[in-house]
Amino acid sequence: MEGIKAVLFDLDGTLTDTEKYYQKAWPIAMSHFGYTMTNDQFLQIRSLGRPFATEQFKEWYGQDFDYWQVRNYRKELIEEMFKDGIPLKPGAVEILTWLKERGYTITLVTANDKERATRYLKKIGLYEYFDELACADMVKQGKPAPDIYQHACQMLGVKPEETVAVEDSPNGIRSCYGAGCHPIMIPDLSQPDEELEKLLYAKLDCLLDLKNIL
Repeated sequence: MEGIKAVLFDLDGTLTDTEKYYQKAWPIAMSHFGYTMTNDQFLQIRSLGRPFATEQFKEWYGQDFDYWQVRNYRKELIEEMFKDGIPLKPGAVEILTWLKERGYTITLVTANDKERATRYLKKIGLYEYFDELACADMVKQGKPAPDIYQHACQMLGVKPEETVAVEDSPNGIRSCYGAGCHPIMIPDLSQPDEELEKLLYAKLDCLLDLKNIL
């Protein structure tokens, strides 16, 4: 690829091996408040930002569903699960180091708020690799809307076509594609369907495979 100046990374499921913990925590939180959640439902909400998440849960469980109450309880469960550490995806440190050494700008684009994203990155030793953080509380609409990737490009002063965006989930891919970035998917808990495949610049097996296309 020529003309690429910045590499934009999702966090959960892309740099950190954390989606499997959310996969456990969401059904537990739902059950705590008397609801059930299927695995298919969980897969649909990965990286789903506001206001789409609240709307989706109300569609499933009714207009009286208190999304924030359940989500806050789920956050408590996740914090407990991560108290002894947050697992990284294989090759995370190596690829970030490789990109830095070659002069690429590196930015995080995440459905987490800035406080949480910053805290997590510092906890796992990745904070210093990033030039900017684009977080859910910086935009009106989260993923799959393009807002957060557009915001990231504006912060960096680069054109979307000068970036590649690395994601693991359909909502993340739709977000970066809508912003005009080059979507690269490294599947985590599910593979892209035929419709999503059409949006991808590339599908890779692991983070280190980025070396083969940059």
